[in-house]
Amino acid sequence: MMDLFFRGDYAATPVSVPLLLLGLLLAFLGGHILAWIYMWTHGGLSYSRSFVGSLIVIPVLVASVMTVLANNLVTAFGMMAVFAIVRFRNILRDTLDTSYILAGLVIGMACGTQRFPVAVVVTTLTAGIMFYLYVTAFGSRHRYDVIINLHWARPLAELDDVRGVMWRHSRRTHCASQRANEGYGGTDISYRLLLRDPGRIDELLTDLRKTEGVSRVTSLQAEDESEV
Repeated sequence: MMDLFFRGDYAATPVSVPLLLLGLLLAFLGGHILAWIYMWTHGGLSYSRSFVGSLIVIPVLVASVMTVLANNLVTAFGMMAVFAIVRFRNILRDTLDTSYILAGLVIGMACGTQRFPVAVVVTTLTAGIMFYLYVTAFGSRHRYDVIINLHWARPLAELDDVRGVMWRHSRRTHCASQRANEGYGGTDISYRLLLRDPGRIDELLTDLRKTEGVSRVTSLQAEDESEV
C-alpha cells in the first residue's frame, strides 16, 4: 500500500515524498517562528488572531504550490487564472479564509496534474494545522481579566490607596485612562487588571468601594485579546 502511495505520482517529473514532507514541515516551522515574533512585537491598534494563523498556514501552502508547479509555466498560469476568478467572485475579508481557498486550489491542482501523493500530504497536513490552530486558539493574547472604572474624588497624589487595593488582588495593573470630571469634580479612572484569582473579583470591588474617595465603581469582564 505504501509502495503504491509513493509511486502514485504520475506527473512528468515525480516528486520525492520524504523531501516533500521535509519541505512542508520546515515551512510550518518557519511560519510558526514568524507568527511568534509577530505576536511578541506587535504594538499597533489592530491585532488579528486570524492573521497570526495565516502566517503559519501560508508558508506551507506556498511550498506546496511550488512543488505542484515544478517549473511548469502552463500550470502556473492556470493557477493564477483560477485564483483570480475565485478572488473576483468572492470578497474575502479574513486572511484565514484566503488560506482555505489557496489550500483548495493547491489540492485540486495536485490532483489535476496527477501528483496524487502531494494532494494527500497537503490535505492531511493542512487539515492538521487548521485543527491545531483551532484547538490551541493560537494567536490569542490574554493580557487582562477585567476592566475597572471608578471615580476618584481625592487629589491624584493620594492614589496610592487605590493602587494598594489593586496590587493585593492583581498580578498586573495598568491605568488605561485618566480624565478629569469637570461636572462633578475629581477624576474618572479606568484600570485593566490581570487578577490573581478571577473568582474573587467581588472582593476587589468591595474593597474599592470601601476606600475613601472612591465612588461609581463598575467592572467589565475582558475576553482574550484575539481581535482588537
